[in-house]
Amino acid sequence: MRELRVVSGRVALLDRADVDTDQIIPKQFLKRIERTGYGEFLFYDWAKDPAFELNRPEAAGAAILFTGRNFGCGSSREHAAWAIEDAGYRVVIAPSFGDIFRTNSVKTGLAPVVLEPGPYAEVRAALEEDATLTVDLERLVVEHPSGLSVGFEFDAHDRETLLHGLDDIARTLAQDDAIAAFEARTRPRFDALTLS
Repeated sequence: MRELRVVSGRVALLDRADVDTDQIIPKQFLKRIERTGYGEFLFYDWAKDPAFELNRPEAAGAAILFTGRNFGCGSSREHAAWAIEDAGYRVVIAPSFGDIFRTNSVKTGLAPVVLEPGPYAEVRAALEEDATLTVDLERLVVEHPSGLSVGFEFDAHDRETLLHGLDDIARTLAQDDAIAAFEARTRPRFDALTLS
């Protein structure tokens, strides 16, 4: 997983609430076993409409997705986070997220940033003038070129995961010495080789 510390760039605006994972990545695209290749199917049904927000030229190449409340609600498909990350986004900003989507995002290397209603409205208004932001996960701030700077909270464990690019395996391997020491001093309850 890639480290995620500071993301600066264009923002894609998706002014919709209650966007569920079925809308993010429809079920017919869940047949693959890889974690890549889902980006082209992101918001597949909506993207058929030429007027869809993310089809607009100003959304092209965006690294930050700014959306409405309860983003990623619905079923627990991790493919939704994979599709967003595969499409080039590193950060999703919303007033709230579906719990499972939020967890899957962090495990994918995508930062789900929650802004409280007041700061959310301020940032949304600023994006009308200039649709660029900097999201700094080290300092826990979202900054706009106008000088607007708003803080946000982020779970400490999830923040460390993203800052250092740690997946569950990397976290376990970081404890290799402690695991080896435990195994060296702990006598097995039975001989595993006799269990055939």
